Amino acid sequence: MDQKYEMLAVTIADGIAHVELDNPTRANALSAAFWDDLPRLADALDADSRVRAVVISGRGRHFTAGIDLNMFAAFAPDPAADPARVREKLFRRIRAMQETFSSLERCRKPWIAAVHGACLGAGVDLVTACDLRFAARDAEFAIQEINIGMVADVGTLQRAPRLLPEGIVRELAYTGRRMAAEEAARYGFVNGLADDREGAMAAAMEAARTIAAKSPLAIAGTKEVLNHARDHTIEDGLRHVAAWNAGMLIGSDLMKGAAAALSKQTPDYDDLME
Repeated sequence: MDQKYEMLAVTIADGIAHVELDNPTRANALSAAFWDDLPRLADALDADSRVRAVVISGRGRHFTAGIDLNMFAAFAPDPAADPARVREKLFRRIRAMQETFSSLERCRKPWIAAVHGACLGAGVDLVTACDLRFAARDAEFAIQEINIGMVADVGTLQRAPRLLPEGIVRELAYTGRRMAAEEAARYGFVNGLADDREGAMAAAMEAARTIAAKSPLAIAGTKEVLNHARDHTIEDGLRHVAAWNAGMLIGSDLMKGAAAALSKQTPDYDDLME
Protein backbone atom coordinates (compact mmCIF):
# COMPACT_ATOMS: atom_id res chain seq x y z
CA MET A 1 0.00 0.00 0.00
CA ASP A 2 1.48 3.35 -1.04
CA GLN A 3 -1.17 5.67 0.37
CA LYS A 4 -0.29 7.94 3.30
CA TYR A 5 -2.53 8.50 6.31
CA GLU A 6 -2.09 11.23 8.90
CA MET A 7 -3.08 9.34 12.06
CA LEU A 8 -3.48 5.77 10.87
CA ALA A 9 -0.57 3.32 10.93
CA VAL A 10 -1.09 0.19 8.83
CA THR A 11 0.79 -3.11 8.70
CA ILE A 12 -0.20 -6.21 6.73
CA ALA A 13 0.99 -9.74 7.50
CA ASP A 14 -0.44 -13.24 7.05
CA GLY A 15 -3.71 -12.00 5.60
CA ILE A 16 -4.38 -9.56 8.45
CA ALA A 17 -4.21 -5.77 8.28
CA HIS A 18 -3.49 -4.09 11.61
CA VAL A 19 -4.72 -0.49 11.68
CA GLU A 20 -3.61 1.67 14.62
CA LEU A 21 -5.00 5.03 15.63
CA ASP A 22 -1.76 6.96 15.94
CA ASN A 23 -2.27 10.22 17.82
CA PRO A 24 -1.36 9.05 21.34
CA THR A 25 -0.31 12.44 22.73
CA ARG A 26 -3.92 13.59 22.25
CA ALA A 27 -5.57 10.33 23.35
CA ASN A 28 -6.06 9.45 19.67
CA ALA A 29 -8.54 12.28 19.18
CA LEU A 30 -9.95 11.88 15.67
CA SER A 31 -8.54 14.77 13.65
CA ALA A 32 -10.05 16.31 10.53
CA ALA A 33 -7.77 14.16 8.35
CA PHE A 34 -9.01 10.96 10.01
CA TRP A 35 -12.52 11.41 8.63
CA ASP A 36 -11.19 11.39 5.07
CA ASP A 37 -8.39 8.88 5.64
CA LEU A 38 -10.38 6.03 7.21
CA PRO A 39 -12.77 5.51 4.28
CA ARG A 40 -9.83 5.76 1.84
CA LEU A 41 -8.08 3.08 3.89
CA ALA A 42 -11.19 0.89 4.11
CA ASP A 43 -11.56 1.02 0.34
CA ALA A 44 -7.87 0.23 -0.13
CA LEU A 45 -8.04 -2.76 2.21
CA ASP A 46 -11.21 -3.95 0.51
CA ALA A 47 -9.35 -3.98 -2.81
CA ASP A 48 -6.13 -5.50 -1.42
CA SER A 49 -6.18 -9.20 -2.25
CA ARG A 50 -3.67 -9.93 0.54
CA VAL A 51 -6.09 -8.83 3.27
CA ARG A 52 -8.72 -11.16 4.69
CA ALA A 53 -9.44 -9.48 8.05
CA VAL A 54 -8.69 -6.14 9.70
CA VAL A 55 -7.85 -5.41 13.35
CA ILE A 56 -8.09 -1.81 14.55
CA SER A 57 -6.57 -0.61 17.83
CA GLY A 58 -5.21 2.54 19.42
CA ARG A 59 -1.66 3.46 20.41
CA GLY A 60 -0.95 4.94 23.82
CA ARG A 61 -3.16 4.93 26.91
CA HIS A 62 -6.54 5.06 25.17
CA PHE A 63 -8.35 3.69 22.14
CA THR A 64 -9.75 7.15 21.35
CA ALA A 65 -11.16 10.17 23.16
CA GLY A 66 -13.47 10.74 20.17
CA ILE A 67 -13.68 13.61 17.72
CA ASP A 68 -11.03 16.30 17.94
CA LEU A 69 -13.02 19.17 19.45
CA ASN A 70 -10.97 21.65 17.41
CA MET A 71 -13.01 20.50 14.42
CA PHE A 72 -16.09 22.26 15.74
CA ALA A 73 -14.50 25.61 14.97
CA ALA A 74 -14.75 24.73 11.28
CA PHE A 75 -18.50 24.22 11.67
CA ALA A 76 -19.07 27.80 12.84
CA PRO A 77 -21.20 29.55 10.18
CA ASP A 78 -20.22 32.70 8.36
CA PRO A 79 -22.65 35.29 9.76
CA ALA A 80 -22.89 36.90 6.31
CA ALA A 81 -23.84 33.63 4.57
CA ASP A 82 -27.37 32.53 3.74
CA PRO A 83 -28.56 30.37 6.69
CA ALA A 84 -30.22 27.82 4.43
CA ARG A 85 -27.04 27.29 2.45
CA VAL A 86 -24.99 27.05 5.64
CA ARG A 87 -27.29 24.30 6.92
CA GLU A 88 -27.28 22.44 3.61
CA LYS A 89 -23.46 22.45 3.70
CA LEU A 90 -23.47 21.16 7.29
CA PHE A 91 -25.91 18.42 6.31
CA ARG A 92 -23.51 17.27 3.60
CA ARG A 93 -20.58 17.38 6.02
CA ILE A 94 -22.43 15.23 8.58
CA ARG A 95 -23.38 12.75 5.85
CA ALA A 96 -19.73 12.54 4.77
CA MET A 97 -18.68 11.86 8.37
CA GLN A 98 -21.32 9.14 8.62
CA GLU A 99 -19.80 7.55 5.52
CA THR A 100 -16.45 7.35 7.32
CA PHE A 101 -17.79 4.54 9.48
CA SER A 102 -20.24 3.09 6.96
CA SER A 103 -17.15 2.34 4.85
CA LEU A 104 -16.20 -0.33 7.41
CA GLU A 105 -19.52 -2.07 6.84
CA ARG A 106 -19.14 -1.89 3.06
CA CYS A 107 -15.65 -3.40 3.22
CA ARG A 108 -15.81 -7.09 2.29
CA LYS A 109 -13.31 -7.96 5.01
CA PRO A 110 -14.44 -8.14 8.68
CA TRP A 111 -13.19 -5.36 10.98
CA ILE A 112 -12.28 -6.31 14.55
CA ALA A 113 -11.79 -3.65 17.24
CA ALA A 114 -9.32 -4.16 20.11
CA VAL A 115 -10.31 -1.53 22.68
CA HIS A 116 -8.47 -0.33 25.76
CA GLY A 117 -8.83 2.74 27.94
CA ALA A 118 -11.31 5.37 26.82
CA CYS A 119 -13.57 4.79 23.84
CA LEU A 120 -15.68 7.92 23.77
CA GLY A 121 -18.07 9.63 21.39
CA ALA A 122 -16.98 8.97 17.83
CA GLY A 123 -14.98 6.01 19.15
CA VAL A 124 -18.27 4.30 19.92
CA ASP A 125 -19.47 5.18 16.41
CA LEU A 126 -16.32 3.47 15.11
CA VAL A 127 -16.54 0.25 17.12
CA THR A 128 -20.27 -0.21 16.52
CA ALA A 129 -19.48 -0.21 12.78
CA CYS A 130 -16.95 -3.01 13.31
CA ASP A 131 -17.92 -6.67 13.02
CA LEU A 132 -16.36 -7.79 16.33
CA ARG A 133 -15.12 -6.05 19.46
CA PHE A 134 -12.64 -7.23 22.11
CA ALA A 135 -11.90 -5.13 25.19
CA ALA A 136 -9.33 -4.80 27.93
CA ARG A 137 -10.75 -4.58 31.44
CA ASP A 138 -9.82 -0.89 31.65
CA ALA A 139 -11.94 -0.03 28.59
CA GLU A 140 -14.81 2.41 29.03
CA PHE A 141 -17.44 3.32 26.45
CA ALA A 142 -19.48 6.52 26.49
CA ILE A 143 -21.91 8.25 24.15
CA GLN A 144 -20.07 11.45 24.90
CA GLU A 145 -22.02 13.74 22.58
CA ILE A 146 -24.81 14.37 25.09
CA ASN A 147 -22.19 15.73 27.51
CA ILE A 148 -21.31 18.54 25.10
CA GLY A 149 -24.91 19.39 24.20
CA MET A 150 -25.43 17.55 20.93
CA VAL A 151 -27.15 14.50 19.46
CA ALA A 152 -24.78 11.70 18.43
CA ASP A 153 -25.03 11.80 14.65
CA VAL A 154 -22.53 9.50 12.92
CA GLY A 155 -23.82 6.02 13.72
CA THR A 156 -24.02 5.12 17.41
CA LEU A 157 -27.76 5.75 17.81
CA GLN A 158 -28.46 3.67 14.71
CA ARG A 159 -26.08 0.75 15.35
CA ALA A 160 -25.87 0.43 19.13
CA PRO A 161 -29.54 -0.66 19.51
CA ARG A 162 -28.62 -3.72 17.41
CA LEU A 163 -25.82 -4.56 19.84
CA LEU A 164 -27.19 -3.58 23.26
CA PRO A 165 -30.60 -3.70 24.99
CA GLU A 166 -32.57 -0.61 23.95
CA GLY A 167 -33.07 0.57 27.51
CA ILE A 168 -29.32 0.51 28.10
CA VAL A 169 -28.68 2.41 24.85
CA ARG A 170 -31.19 5.06 25.87
CA GLU A 171 -29.66 5.37 29.33
CA LEU A 172 -26.16 5.75 27.90
CA ALA A 173 -27.37 8.22 25.25
CA TYR A 174 -29.36 10.36 27.71
CA THR A 175 -26.87 10.38 30.60
CA GLY A 176 -23.48 10.16 28.89
CA ARG A 177 -22.24 7.84 31.61
CA ARG A 178 -19.32 5.52 30.97
CA MET A 179 -20.03 1.82 30.50
CA ALA A 180 -17.19 -0.31 31.87
CA ALA A 181 -15.80 -3.23 29.89
CA GLU A 182 -17.30 -5.84 32.23
CA GLU A 183 -20.77 -4.35 31.77
CA ALA A 184 -20.22 -4.25 28.00
CA ALA A 185 -19.25 -7.92 28.08
CA ARG A 186 -22.31 -8.80 30.17
CA TYR A 187 -24.58 -7.33 27.53
CA GLY A 188 -22.66 -8.98 24.68
CA PHE A 189 -21.46 -5.66 23.28
CA VAL A 190 -17.92 -7.02 23.26
CA ASN A 191 -17.04 -10.52 22.10
CA GLY A 192 -14.37 -11.05 24.71
CA LEU A 193 -12.72 -9.45 27.72
CA ALA A 194 -8.98 -9.44 28.43
CA ASP A 195 -6.87 -8.30 31.37
CA ASP A 196 -5.04 -5.59 29.44
CA ARG A 197 -4.39 -3.99 26.05
CA GLU A 198 -2.04 -6.77 24.99
CA GLY A 199 -4.63 -9.41 25.87
CA ALA A 200 -7.35 -7.61 23.90
CA MET A 201 -4.99 -7.37 20.93
CA ALA A 202 -4.15 -11.07 21.21
CA ALA A 203 -7.84 -12.02 21.25
CA ALA A 204 -8.58 -9.78 18.27
CA MET A 205 -5.63 -11.18 16.30
CA GLU A 206 -6.65 -14.76 17.10
CA ALA A 207 -10.15 -14.07 15.78
CA ALA A 208 -8.62 -12.45 12.70
CA ARG A 209 -6.38 -15.48 12.09
CA THR A 210 -9.37 -17.80 12.32
CA ILE A 211 -11.32 -15.67 9.85
CA ALA A 212 -8.33 -15.39 7.51
CA ALA A 213 -8.15 -19.18 7.26
CA LYS A 214 -11.71 -19.41 5.94
CA SER A 215 -12.80 -18.97 2.34
CA PRO A 216 -12.54 -15.21 1.73
CA LEU A 217 -15.41 -15.46 -0.75
CA ALA A 218 -17.62 -17.14 1.85
CA ILE A 219 -16.60 -14.57 4.50
CA ALA A 220 -17.42 -11.69 2.14
CA GLY A 221 -20.75 -13.29 1.31
CA THR A 222 -21.58 -13.93 4.95
CA LYS A 223 -20.87 -10.28 5.84
CA GLU A 224 -22.97 -9.08 2.91
CA VAL A 225 -25.89 -11.33 3.87
CA LEU A 226 -25.73 -10.43 7.57
CA ASN A 227 -25.71 -6.70 6.80
CA HIS A 228 -28.62 -7.10 4.38
CA ALA A 229 -30.61 -9.20 6.88
CA ARG A 230 -30.15 -6.55 9.59
CA ASP A 231 -31.84 -3.94 7.42
CA HIS A 232 -34.59 -6.04 5.75
CA THR A 233 -37.37 -8.50 6.52
CA ILE A 234 -36.64 -12.19 7.01
CA GLU A 235 -38.22 -13.02 3.65
CA ASP A 236 -36.12 -10.37 1.91
CA GLY A 237 -33.02 -11.81 3.61
CA LEU A 238 -33.85 -15.35 2.55
CA ARG A 239 -34.28 -14.28 -1.06
CA HIS A 240 -31.02 -12.33 -0.90
CA VAL A 241 -28.95 -15.27 0.38
CA ALA A 242 -30.59 -17.57 -2.17
CA ALA A 243 -29.55 -15.19 -4.94
CA TRP A 244 -26.04 -14.88 -3.48
CA ASN A 245 -25.47 -18.61 -3.28
CA ALA A 246 -27.06 -19.23 -6.68
CA GLY A 247 -24.33 -16.98 -8.07
CA MET A 248 -21.37 -17.79 -5.79
CA LEU A 249 -21.81 -21.27 -4.29
CA ILE A 250 -20.62 -23.44 -7.17
CA GLY A 251 -16.91 -22.73 -7.26
CA SER A 252 -13.51 -23.95 -6.20
CA ASP A 253 -13.88 -22.99 -2.52
CA LEU A 254 -16.80 -25.36 -1.91
CA MET A 255 -14.90 -28.23 -3.53
CA LYS A 256 -11.74 -27.43 -1.54
CA GLY A 257 -13.66 -27.09 1.70
CA ALA A 258 -15.56 -30.35 1.26
CA ALA A 259 -12.43 -32.26 0.26
CA ALA A 260 -10.47 -30.87 3.22
CA ALA A 261 -13.26 -31.81 5.63
CA LEU A 262 -13.35 -35.38 4.34
CA SER A 263 -9.58 -35.76 4.52
CA LYS A 264 -9.24 -33.83 7.79
CA GLN A 265 -6.86 -31.39 6.09
CA THR A 266 -6.71 -27.59 6.25
CA PRO A 267 -8.00 -26.06 3.00
CA ASP A 268 -5.93 -23.47 1.14
CA TYR A 269 -8.26 -20.90 -0.38
CA ASP A 270 -7.36 -18.44 -3.09
CA ASP A 271 -7.46 -14.71 -2.31
CA LEU A 272 -10.28 -12.54 -3.59
CA MET A 273 -9.64 -10.72 -6.84
CA GLU A 274 -8.78 -7.03 -6.68
